[in-house]
Amino acid sequence: MVGVLTIAGSDSGGGAGIQADIKAISANGGYAMSVITSVTAQNTCEVRLAYDLPTEVIRAQLDAVFDDLPVDAVKTGMLSSSEIVETVAECLAVRSVERLVVDPVMVSKSGFKLLHDDAVEAVKERLLPLALVVTPNIPEAELLAELPIRSADDAGKAARAITRYGCRAVIVKGGHAEDDESARDVLFDGHETHVIVGPRYATKSTHGTGCTFSAALATRLASGTPLFDAARAAKQYVAGAIRHAPSIGKGHGPTNHFWRFLP
Repeated sequence: MVGVLTIAGSDSGGGAGIQADIKAISANGGYAMSVITSVTAQNTCEVRLAYDLPTEVIRAQLDAVFDDLPVDAVKTGMLSSSEIVETVAECLAVRSVERLVVDPVMVSKSGFKLLHDDAVEAVKERLLPLALVVTPNIPEAELLAELPIRSADDAGKAARAITRYGCRAVIVKGGHAEDDESARDVLFDGHETHVIVGPRYATKSTHGTGCTFSAALATRLASGTPLFDAARAAKQYVAGAIRHAPSIGKGHGPTNHFWRFLP
């Protein structure tokens, strides 16, 4: 069993963040470990409060995991401040992590800002150079690439532009492209651009899909699956989780991370 470490914020509603990551890693056959960076008070409707943990607590969690447990891949999620980004990047660089998936979480679905302005540059300069693959959604990719995205071609250009920060590959997720009848993710692997097409469902049960995708991707990469195949498998997994989502909550509901185990 491969070991996958998630470094992210806690979601009290259970649909995103650390909670979603642990479920997705487990459902894809990995052993999940976690480092909590922030604690949020949220549900399917809103993020009410976010509290960042002290960096010494974050560092202590990282050291505790790496000093004892096998870490085959790492994924990062909510790293809200430049201090947290710097701490995480420093620890991962020292540990020479080869399979790092960076999900540059910036804003919640309810519009709550999860990444401070000063942290954006820290993500670009300190974290992205360490990444095997970065998985922004369209608004995040537009900010990182400083380019507008209106089509799959635009997403490919943005993905290539983001690699200038030193990451080896970029997947621009297409879930926010509402004018597209299908969900098209654009992968630039450092050499070629690929489009991965999946179904689009008319549902509000999409809370935590970015976290879920990156966690599933990291787990597949940890097992040695090539990037394109890992991305396609992660996308198929998320599509199933959305399709079989429980109808709970008054806002953007969670997905069903364990849909493959349904009777």
